Amino acid sequence: MRIGMFTDTYHPEINGVVTSITTLKKALENEGHEVYIVTTHSSLLQTKYEDRILRLPGLEIKQMYGYVLTSPVHLKAYNIVKDMNLDIIHVHTEFGAGIFGHIIGKMLKLPIVSTYHTTYEDYTHYVNKFNLKTVDHFAKKTVSRLSRLYGSSSIGIIAPSSKTREMLLRYGIQRDIWVVPTGLDLLRFDKERTSEQTISMIRAKIDWQPHEKIITFVGRIAKEKSIDLVIDGFKVIDEMNLPVKFMVVGAGPELEKLQEKCKKMNLCHRVYFLGKVPSDQVPSYYHASSAFVSASLTETQGMTYIEAMASELPVFARFDEVLRGLVNEGETGYFFETPEDFANKVSSWIDLPQDIRVSMRASAKKQIQVYDSRVFAQSVLSVYEISRKKYYTTYQIENIFIKDDLAEVIASNRFEQYRTLAFAETVEQKGLRKDKVIQKTTWEEIESSQKVVEAYQSCIRKLAIKDRTRKEMYDFLTQKTDCTIVQINTIIDRLEEKHYIDDQRYVMSMVFNFRSLLMGKNRIIKSLIQKGIPYEMILEAMSMEGNESESSLAMRLAMKIQPTITQRSIMAKKQKIRQRLVSQGFDLEVANEVVSALDFNEEAAEEYANLLVSAQKAQKKFAKKHANDVYSWMMAVKRSLSTQGYSYSDISRAVDEMEWSEENEQSESME
Repeated sequence: MRIGMFTDTYHPEINGVVTSITTLKKALENEGHEVYIVTTHSSLLQTKYEDRILRLPGLEIKQMYGYVLTSPVHLKAYNIVKDMNLDIIHVHTEFGAGIFGHIIGKMLKLPIVSTYHTTYEDYTHYVNKFNLKTVDHFAKKTVSRLSRLYGSSSIGIIAPSSKTREMLLRYGIQRDIWVVPTGLDLLRFDKERTSEQTISMIRAKIDWQPHEKIITFVGRIAKEKSIDLVIDGFKVIDEMNLPVKFMVVGAGPELEKLQEKCKKMNLCHRVYFLGKVPSDQVPSYYHASSAFVSASLTETQGMTYIEAMASELPVFARFDEVLRGLVNEGETGYFFETPEDFANKVSSWIDLPQDIRVSMRASAKKQIQVYDSRVFAQSVLSVYEISRKKYYTTYQIENIFIKDDLAEVIASNRFEQYRTLAFAETVEQKGLRKDKVIQKTTWEEIESSQKVVEAYQSCIRKLAIKDRTRKEMYDFLTQKTDCTIVQINTIIDRLEEKHYIDDQRYVMSMVFNFRSLLMGKNRIIKSLIQKGIPYEMILEAMSMEGNESESSLAMRLAMKIQPTITQRSIMAKKQKIRQRLVSQGFDLEVANEVVSALDFNEEAAEEYANLLVSAQKAQKKFAKKHANDVYSWMMAVKRSLSTQGYSYSDISRAVDEMEWSEENEQSESME
């Protein structure tokens, strides 16, 4: 695939956007794809193109360090991009080069995918110098509208985090938004790739001593990064006399202001500004450090956090949604809120045993393995493929078959034929007819209803076998389909409208069936409540079903059970009947009443015979255990018979009549 990436910032600048683009470019090229970069440079007129990098002329925005503003119209550049024969355009920024990418996409009829790297609503302070609420509100509203505008001209949008996705949804962007965390070339940050000599040279820049720790910030020196909060924290650290220095790597519009702040606070021996360094040297600065810190709350993903952790550095940060699952308190880093909080966390970290700090470094590296650049590239490629498929498809209706309230719609584009199911009223509402050409969005709407129709058909098949309640069908749709709650409610309402499900009918039928099975009210109520039937509806149905009393039903069941229980004492038989009645849903009071009314004369005549049978079984059972002690053998048999409900006198009589010699035991064992 030939991919064109449009961005207002690129090498030699150092920031999260550049890192993301570089990582993606390299990973895609490793997969065999051709990647072209269209970016800017500080030149009023010159357009440069070499090594698949097209640089447009523009002016540097001092407030947005590393960004060059260019015109969205470039005739010479248009012809160069046209000759690239791109398959897809990937826009990474929303300024001149990004707008140029959208224009190119329209002119060359290419699909456009956008990545939203920056939460611009957090940068409105650049146009709100006097901190006015009205200006801030207007700026944020403008950001929302522009984001919606850019989003509408993209076929798909990539968000680096769920936080960014939620923000875009809040803006009202009606496009597919995929969450694809920016990947990282993990090998680039392997500590073994930086020599001890290089580390020593970097540490020498801040007059490092062997007993000192180095906490580092890498990134753009700008207001939204809240570096001033960290510096305030180092003032507290200085007062605590902790052996820690702060190394700031990067440049930006706030650099001079922060340097002046450090001078006024007498922190120049603690805080060192090393300026911008080439991107290939950035890992070495991480490797020369002991930990990483950032107080920024404006990150869409937080690439510098990930870079630091890939370099085996624990992280100090203010909590933000993008760090959830990345920074774990006390394991891969620490969260702080205030300068004092930061200083205290640093103090606690320094006081840790050496082996714990080493463990934190290993945990940090392990935590970011999911950000491997190969996974990143595959995820983005999936977005490209989906977006291209969506972009290039229009459909012609070949035929429509309607049966009852369902329709099968057959359509084709220039690649293949498609079939989908829809409700008949959907076909009517969309005005579908044979040979009509429809846009991809219309087809997608029809196609998206197929799972609803299929789920509806599954319900019909399920109901054809057995009547079910509204709750049962709701649970079925929830557990066995991927329909949304809205779609499930639509299906349920349709089933009720067509009388495929009717809880009133169901409960009347089931109460009758349960009663015919001699089931008590408690079990009936429990069973139907589990099916989602309201308690009041159950009581109403039971009151309408016949006049036979609960006691009468229980007696019928007891008389049915009684002859099936054999070779037991009367007491055990009564208990068994009582248990069966209660398990069938009858109250214990009703069960006791019924058992008391049963006739056990026949059982009484057989009581002693049953006792003898049970005694012989018990004798065999305990023979081996009590072979050498006849008395304990007899007592074991008596206890066993007693637990079966036989009377003590009958037990004694039976045991006395039995043979208990050792020879008897041996012969019984042989049997």
